[in-house]
Amino acid sequence: MNRAGRRNDASSIMLPRAATLDGFSTDASTAEGLHLHELEPLTTVVVRTCNSVYRIIVSERSSVRVQGGRYFPDMTSAHLNGSSAGGSLLKVAWIGIGLCMEISAGGQRIVTSPVRAIDTAPMPHSGASAARCH
Repeated sequence: MNRAGRRNDASSIMLPRAATLDGFSTDASTAEGLHLHELEPLTTVVVRTCNSVYRIIVSERSSVRVQGGRYFPDMTSAHLNGSSAGGSLLKVAWIGIGLCMEISAGGQRIVTSPVRAIDTAPMPHSGASAARCH
């Protein structure tokens, strides 16, 4: 028996709250972040995780080009599946603070360390480039 007076056996396993559907749903719905579908194509997103910095350029919906971390030393076409707490539950096409990004590229699924910060830069306007040239 444990401190709560419950039997310790296979029928009573303690799970982190984020590993349950209710816990993940609550955490994901209250987390700061952004939805890729709300971004204009060619928007640049800089994501800082616990271990790396990623530069992500939105193509269309959740199709992206990504550079950063150990697995993307060069700009690579990929699909940003979404964010998770590191388990099997995923908030689709979402980058969330405190959650791990899941990125698919070249037949591989990469799960990042938890996201610490997200910055965006809109697509540069053609006039902005011309204004710099004198």
